[in-house]
Amino acid sequence: MIRGCGVARPKLWDVDDALWAVIEPLLPKVERRLRHPGRKRHPDRLVFQGILFVLHTGITWEHLPQERGFGSGMTCPRLHEVLLAKLRGANALDFSRAAVDGSHIRALKGGPRRDEAPLTGAGRAASTT
Repeated sequence: MIRGCGVARPKLWDVDDALWAVIEPLLPKVERRLRHPGRKRHPDRLVFQGILFVLHTGITWEHLPQERGFGSGMTCPRLHEVLLAKLRGANALDFSRAAVDGSHIRALKGGPRRDEAPLTGAGRAASTT
């Protein structure tokens, strides 16, 4: 609640009906198998809210709180990848304001090597250790 107002402010990861009407058609329709149906699918709207929660708070998928009902840390990334693929395919992503945090992106080893400094003497210096 906002102090002094007595009005609850909606969370940034809450999805209202207008936004859901835009997002829902982007999601794949998955039919449940009749034979061996497996575990019941988690509601897509809650999973999408879990994606927004992770993007807003900056936590990792594995630390997504189960008590919020967003689904597991495995369900949300799968749906996130589906949405990103559709948006990339439609050329609807703008990365001009994106930032990459090194703690979430693996640094590749063996990148381009810097040029070696030119030698100043006739040979290598003797070891001092």
